[in-house]
Amino acid sequence: MKGSDPIKNPAIWIESMIKDFINKSPENTLKNAKNEKAWADPLVGFSRGDDPLYQEYKQYVGPFHWTPLELFKLTFPSLEVTADRLTVISWILPQTESTKADLRRETVNPPESWARARIFGEEANVKLRMHVVATLKEAGIEAVAPMLSPQWGWRESEQYVFASTWSERHAAYAAGLGTFGLCDGLITPRGKAMRCGSVVAQIKVPATKRPYQDHHAYCLFFSNGTCGKCIPRCPADAITKAGHDKKKCRSYVQKTADYVKSQFHFDGYGCGFCQTGVPCESKIPVKDGD
Repeated sequence: MKGSDPIKNPAIWIESMIKDFINKSPENTLKNAKNEKAWADPLVGFSRGDDPLYQEYKQYVGPFHWTPLELFKLTFPSLEVTADRLTVISWILPQTESTKADLRRETVNPPESWARARIFGEEANVKLRMHVVATLKEAGIEAVAPMLSPQWGWRESEQYVFASTWSERHAAYAAGLGTFGLCDGLITPRGKAMRCGSVVAQIKVPATKRPYQDHHAYCLFFSNGTCGKCIPRCPADAITKAGHDKKKCRSYVQKTADYVKSQFHFDGYGCGFCQTGVPCESKIPVKDGD
């Protein structure tokens, strides 16, 4: 039955679905000679479709940022659904120890493994989104991956220069999976070297507890005025004590495409220097998250 819980504990079922795909599927690959995995064991969290945070995002990010209900109605206009019947499923895909070590040694251009994780690892993330939606649908549960919606897109933001109609990191924040750092990266229990994904589904799953109230709680710079090690790690000089310059960041990342093409012989790009060689690379550096 559509919208019904497929098993007694949907949270465990969904978490197992995501973990099994990443840990067992051949799709989780860097597509290199060794066929190394792109991602380590994932984290999974849930937020309610009627969580007030999603309405707040429209104020802070921009009025164009979808609430889960807005996206669901765009996708399924004939369905009668209310926000309290929706759940946002979020996950964190941590970079592998090997890939992090490769980038940690560099200072200007990304190593091959990091560029492969950005391109082929994200291909795996896209397939994971599709897998979650398809598996839910097989169980009679309508769902949509926001990033795969044809309506998803970039928008200009008065406060943030540019933003999008849905943010995977903000969904992960709502699901208790991490808080933001000085460089805007999400610091999770597995660290900041990761990528996110999400799916909005017509199913009720208990929300994951958010062990924080401040959106900068896990960042040493904001929590006690120390660190700032992501500042010198940035080859684009896009991070200062004032925050993250998105235009400088994007410009530098785009320039890495020529390097990746000439050195590694595939179309790609990558940066992520602020995610490695820093205290929050693989963990929450703030004691007890406060």
